[in-house]
Amino acid sequence: MRKIGILTGGADCPGLNSVIRAVVRKAMQEGFVVTGIKNGWNGLIDNDMKILDLRMTSGILDRGGTILGTSRLKPPLYPEKEAKVVENFRRSGIDAIIAVGGENTLQIGLDLYKKHSIPVVGVPKSIDNALCGTDYAFGFDTAVNVATECIDRLHTTAESHHRIIVIEVMGRYTGWIALEAGIAGGADIILVPEIPIDIEETCALVKARHRRGKNFSLIVVSEGAKIKGTVEPERGQTLIHTPHIGEIIGKCVEEETGYETRVSVLGHIQRGGTPSAYDRLIGTQFGVKAVDLVKESNFGQMVSLHDGQICSVSIAEAVRKHKAIDQALFEIAKLFSD
Repeated sequence: MRKIGILTGGADCPGLNSVIRAVVRKAMQEGFVVTGIKNGWNGLIDNDMKILDLRMTSGILDRGGTILGTSRLKPPLYPEKEAKVVENFRRSGIDAIIAVGGENTLQIGLDLYKKHSIPVVGVPKSIDNALCGTDYAFGFDTAVNVATECIDRLHTTAESHHRIIVIEVMGRYTGWIALEAGIAGGADIILVPEIPIDIEETCALVKARHRRGKNFSLIVVSEGAKIKGTVEPERGQTLIHTPHIGEIIGKCVEEETGYETRVSVLGHIQRGGTPSAYDRLIGTQFGVKAVDLVKESNFGQMVSLHDGQICSVSIAEAVRKHKAIDQALFEIAKLFSD
């Protein structure tokens, strides 16, 4: 093997450039040429690639986003595009692909590996920390730090105006950002996708705080949190999942408690900007390990962090399910909501 391709797929994320930089440095040391595939899997459809060297990857460690660009394209959904990916891969002279991304990017890599024998190694990226098979996906630490800083800032205005502030953070399937940033930022109530929201219970907690003289509250909610609702008795309970969950929670709390409530949606600010020191470090370690896996022809594997050690796990295992929050940590968070 002499040529490695690297692509970054899905949403942008702090730490991507750390991985690219490490892959190029390690690969060149091992005698490989590195081809950057631009804009995720689109690069293999459009044949949009470029050789990466030390000069091109110098000075990018502290930059957010990705110098290769990204996209959310899913070639397997379009047979003609999948065929184009395979065709252009064969023609490119690339011997193996390092796919850096979340569950969708890695699932596509796994499909191409299984169906077309394209050698793929995965690197886990997820600000939600939702990938199974690794204790940590880079990007998460930065997102938690950003969210925590925002919660800190909103804490002062909530206290000054005696308001309830609902802070919606990212986390479509898992509540890792809400949980860790909520605890670090001193949130009073934390609502996550793993545990259905009981509106009455949430409002009761807010009222109880007011009775104790706390005339403001911070509620942190994951964007994917679901509200517990009721349907016909014989069918039991159902879950209502709606976009703009922060707005829904804010409206319900204000109507039920009578307390002035404001909503702040942090949105994409959590995934932008300079990566934290930890994400730069883990991204670098992941990139080096990915090249090792290619060198060993250990394909269909994803780089993983497990018990403090950099190792690997099958991509199939990594995308099998979403990694739920630590229940013990959630119990700790509940200590501060009473």
